[in-house]
Parts: sequence; structure tokens; C-alpha cells
Amino acid sequence: MNTLLFEARDGVAWLGFNRPESRNAMTWEMYDALSAHCDRIATDDALHAVVLHGVGGEAFVAGTDIGQFEHFSKPEDAIGYEQRIDRVVGKLEALDKPTIALLEGACVGGGAALALVCDFRYATPSLKFGVPIARTLGNTLSITNVSRLIDMLGVARTKEALMLGTLFDADQASEAGLVNAIFPPDRIYDEVAGVAEQLGQRAPLTLKASKALVGRVLEHRRLARDASDDWVTTCYMSDDFKAAVNKFLYKTPFEWTGR
Repeated sequence: MNTLLFEARDGVAWLGFNRPESRNAMTWEMYDALSAHCDRIATDDALHAVVLHGVGGEAFVAGTDIGQFEHFSKPEDAIGYEQRIDRVVGKLEALDKPTIALLEGACVGGGAALALVCDFRYATPSLKFGVPIARTLGNTLSITNVSRLIDMLGVARTKEALMLGTLFDADQASEAGLVNAIFPPDRIYDEVAGVAEQLGQRAPLTLKASKALVGRVLEHRRLARDASDDWVTTCYMSDDFKAAVNKFLYKTPFEWTGR
């Protein structure tokens, strides 16, 4: 099965995360495919905008597939994973064409990171947005993705998301300025297509300049990408993380130990 769908329609690239049976949880293959599509889109002058969406209506992306973590055994595995996510998400963020995230249902973990770097976010009322790792795996985000959360949610809500594991619904996300608008599920695809069409009617250089300059401001405010390596290693190499992964994969019980 093609786990990342690509369709070019009316000058818009539609990228569909296509693992509905797993709520579109990302595999290494999907991250690599997204990176390759970003390269392709960047050089295709026939495309003026990009829409990312989940297939199935129940999720945008429900994080990274837990099975990808099963064989993590050394610090390089953890740091390499976060660096990989940073590269792919960073490539999407740096794309010089407008990007739109169409959000239905779960948008968590790696899915939240992808949505955060899009220029526009439109949601249905079913949206659940967050990074519930304090309740699920006991790992941590990279410093760059923490910065993205702070930029979009503010410090207080970022702590709520990361420390309490809060999932924000569509209304809360709208109040926080995270989503641009909320549409019913039977209208959202047409509404997003309309926004993409409008972007094709705007001054191309102004769009590129605006996106690039906002990006420069955000990049200037961020710390070095390795500033979180110590905590990435600590969390991913912990007994808690290993036990949490086993719980997801094999339904084994466990309790947090802080080790």
C-alpha cells in the first residue's frame, strides 16, 4: 500500500497520510517519502501550494508508529530519531510554497510537529491536538519542536501539553490561534481547496518573501539543535520508555519509575 499519497490538482499538491488502520501513524518509509515529495514540490513550477491531510477521516497523523522504537538500545538511536524528525519537519517548514494542514481527528506527536510548521491549519470539530508523551511513552521532544510549540501555543499551554499531556480540542486550538478556522467534515476539503486557490492568485514573490522572513525570525529565536541531546538520551534510554513501548506493542502492564 502507498502510505503517502500524492495528487497534483489545479496547481495544488495534495499529500495524504494513508495508514487509516493505524490512525496514519508515521513509519520511517512515510517520513522518507514526505522528504522526497518536498524536494519534488520545491522544483515543480506548476505547483503553487501544498495540502497535507490524513486518509480515513479519523486522524491527521497519530504520531510515529510505536513499533519504530522497539529496537532502540543506544543513545545514537534516540538522537538519530529526533534528528531525523527535525530534518523532515524542517524541510516541510522551509518549503518556499504555502502549506496547509487539513486536520481531522488525532493530530498528536509527530503529527503535531508537521501541522505546526504548515503556514495554515484548518480543522474539523473532531480535532484532538497535542503531545501526550507524559501519559504514553515518557520520551521528550527535541528543543526545536519545543520551540515550535512555544511559538504557536505560548509557554503556559506548551507546559500543559507536554507535562499534563493535554489534548486540545478544535475550539481550544482556535482560541489559542493554532487553527485558522473550523469547518464541518463535509465542507472542509472544499474550503481548504478554496484557500489554496486564493493563494494561487496572490503575488508569488510576496508569498515567498513573507514566508522566508517569518522563518528567519523564528530561526533566530531558536537554540542550537543539539541543545536537547542530553534529555533526549536520558528519556529514550530509560527503563520507563522501554516499558511503555512494550505496553503499546504487547499489552504488558507497567508503572512509571523515573528510571
